[in-house]
Amino acid sequence: MPVQYCENCGLSYQCVCHQIPSLNSDILVSLLMHPNEYQRETNTGKWLLKSLPYCCDYMWSRVETNTELLQRVNNEENLSFLIYPGEESISLRQALVLAEQKHKRPHYIILDATWQEAKKMERKSPWLDQVQRVHLTPEQLSCYQLRRNQTEGHLCTLEVASELLKAQGEQNHAEALTQFFNHFMQTYQADKSGHHL
Repeated sequence: MPVQYCENCGLSYQCVCHQIPSLNSDILVSLLMHPNEYQRETNTGKWLLKSLPYCCDYMWSRVETNTELLQRVNNEENLSFLIYPGEESISLRQALVLAEQKHKRPHYIILDATWQEAKKMERKSPWLDQVQRVHLTPEQLSCYQLRRNQTEGHLCTLEVASELLKAQGEQNHAEALTQFFNHFMQTYQADKSGHHL
């Protein structure tokens, strides 16, 4: 008998759909997703889309501007920040102060991709040049273990969102995301080994 996979979470021996947190948060997050991420079982952005009411995904293209995401960027009520480290980036704390001073809602754009892909996306998206870059300074190293060749010091997409929630004072929401993330990693590894956790 062939193995049956859950269409929602992709697991076969244990479904985790009922454990996905539903967070009452107004944090505004846009996932600019590399096309490859839509097919990757190890993608963590999909959990944010199910957990955060104001999280949306937008597919990145090397040759086209994503006009829907650009509308969010150009919304006068928002102040957009691209989570990407660099010489011109400011800290997350500085970003929050800036948004408060301008009386605008912080809008966080996360490049949902491998680090190698994210570097290419940032470089080849001139339509995002006007968006302020922001770097994170997490207290802990990434716990993500589902992909090979991970670069030390870089967080996965869900871990980035957890840092954003903590910075906005939503510690409980951040912890709920992290707890689910840790459970999913253990469950995923067991599932791929062909047994229950």
